[in-house]
Amino acid sequence: MTPTHDADAAPLDLPVDGTELATYIAAKLCHDFISPSGAIVSGLDLMQDPTAQDMRDDALALIEQSARKMVALVHFARVAFGAATTSERFTAREIEGLVSNMVQGGRASLDWRIADGEFSKPQARALTNLAYLTVGALPMGGVAAIQSRTENGALYLEGFAEGARARLKPEAVVGLAGERLTEGLAGQWIQPYWLWLTVKEAGGELRVKVEDGKVALVARMPV
Repeated sequence: MTPTHDADAAPLDLPVDGTELATYIAAKLCHDFISPSGAIVSGLDLMQDPTAQDMRDDALALIEQSARKMVALVHFARVAFGAATTSERFTAREIEGLVSNMVQGGRASLDWRIADGEFSKPQARALTNLAYLTVGALPMGGVAAIQSRTENGALYLEGFAEGARARLKPEAVVGLAGERLTEGLAGQWIQPYWLWLTVKEAGGELRVKVEDGKVALVARMPV
């Protein structure tokens, strides 16, 4: 993601950018895609195995479930990580659908409180990642409330996770602070860092608060 700025603005001093950043994102996408794509291949292998014809229905179910997961991943990634879409603005309903399909079947519940409205491409990118990370902060279940508000000429995108053992992994904390990862898993760090970078490049600010049973992610961005 190449930073864009006004002519008189000082360039951002980024700990990770350019080719290195692209490498981390590509690695994450490959990691996310390999599970459903591998399951599809396994299902096809079962269907072609003459000794496993009694498992044909199970194989079809596996293929269908994995294909839907792959499609959800692709649609989510196009908005959350890329710009490969003709849309310049996205509705809250569209973004809710992207996030809901990604977290479906998990332990946490998504409480979408955003009235239908439109978001610019950077705002939509921030919102999809913020919502997904808010749900991800609830590994043991709970409620992830996603909301937005406009105040003093700024758009606030807010994610509040509340539930048993609500937390952020150490790598996520580093990424959300816009810092380079020095230890831990890069796959747990890149999406939080990408959210921070998206908000920062838009001229905004990302705030994070973690307390017992609660995690709050708040992005302030230009309207």
